[in-house]
Amino acid sequence: MKTTGLIYLIFLLAFLGLGAIGGGGALIVSPTGKLIGLPLSLLDPSPFNSFLIPGLILFTVLGLAPCLLIIALLKKPESWFAEMLNCFSDMHWSWTYCVYIAFGLIIWIQVEMVFIQAVSWLHTFYIILALIMLFITLLPTVRQLYKKSA
Repeated sequence: MKTTGLIYLIFLLAFLGLGAIGGGGALIVSPTGKLIGLPLSLLDPSPFNSFLIPGLILFTVLGLAPCLLIIALLKKPESWFAEMLNCFSDMHWSWTYCVYIAFGLIIWIQVEMVFIQAVSWLHTFYIILALIMLFITLLPTVRQLYKKSA
């Protein structure tokens, strides 16, 4: 049985994943940032001289991973590798990875703000998105769906 919380969580993961695939993909295709209107000067305070590496990270960690996580949440597949990185041994790894993605998004936004030395409304939006994802993941009704049998 699916709960409303799980439906919202899947929607938020899809929103994040598809947006990051689009943004990260654009930065990979156009490492100068011109395709999406980002000046290379934004990277002056950062260790990067192009948007390629940030684009790859965005595309994979915040793009592909949440999209694949939706499938894992729905199918609950077994994975010894994913279980090795599961710090909540009483929960299915797909639930745990929702927590990881939320914290990963918070870290991504914080590091981005430090590197570009600026804050925009989009940073606030994505921090709030991450907090909502974390809140929904921690709801008892959602947790119950992914609790391992004793």
